[in-house]
Amino acid sequence: MAEPINFNKARKARAATGAKRQAAENRVRFGRTKAEKTVSKLAAEKAARAHEDRKRED
Repeated sequence: MAEPINFNKARKARAATGAKRQAAENRVRFGRTKAEKTVSKLAAEKAARAHEDRKRED
């Protein structure tokens, strides 16, 4: 005979597994350090300034 299971614990364990998986995906997608964000922001600002400097005035 199979051992009885607690459905409440099984449901919570399944939810925790799903939450851990979602957290891992979010770390990959959004997980950048503050330094990396700052570097990319500065690079984007530099590129925008360079673009503005090269515009022709009519």
